[in-house]
Amino acid sequence: MSFEPQSLNLQDRFVADLLTNPNNRAILDRWAALALPDGWLVAGCLFQTVWNLRDGKPPASDIKDYDLFYFDPDDLSAQAERRVQARADELLGDLGITIEVANQARVHLWYEEDFGEPYEPLRSSRAGIERFLVPSTCVGVRPGEVYAPYGLAGLYQGLLAMNPLVPHRKLFERKAASYQRRWPWLTIQSPT
Repeated sequence: MSFEPQSLNLQDRFVADLLTNPNNRAILDRWAALALPDGWLVAGCLFQTVWNLRDGKPPASDIKDYDLFYFDPDDLSAQAERRVQARADELLGDLGITIEVANQARVHLWYEEDFGEPYEPLRSSRAGIERFLVPSTCVGVRPGEVYAPYGLAGLYQGLLAMNPLVPHRKLFERKAASYQRRWPWLTIQSPT
């Protein structure tokens, strides 16, 4: 992936911002011990840290959980995912935060039951990041690497649009409204 100079600066800013959250920093400091195949720290703990900083709130304010993605197509069982969750809880339990671990290779097995919409099988953790409901929140990090398939400008501008890869209007509208209640300056772009 190549970056234009401006996007590289935004990427550096993003990393600096997300590391102001001591929980993000601690998770990334312990990353090697987690040993997650195709592992990424993703979603709310990252973009909500940025939005909290913009609002002048503490970086970790009101972040309900810290999501870890990994990809293991060789064991799609819920039991295997629970074992990885237990290991993450053991390694990160002293932080006093909720850690949620999800094997992206098995999301299609439960997504429709949980959210009422079909979900195609994924081929990597990056594919899972690409399919968050709101493109500006499609972000993941691991030591030395940022994955933001739709860039970071929308995140910093506070733009909430529906992801065309996941055109689930009702889910998007609920998610965007929830974000806007907490950060009123966010702009919701109505799905067409």
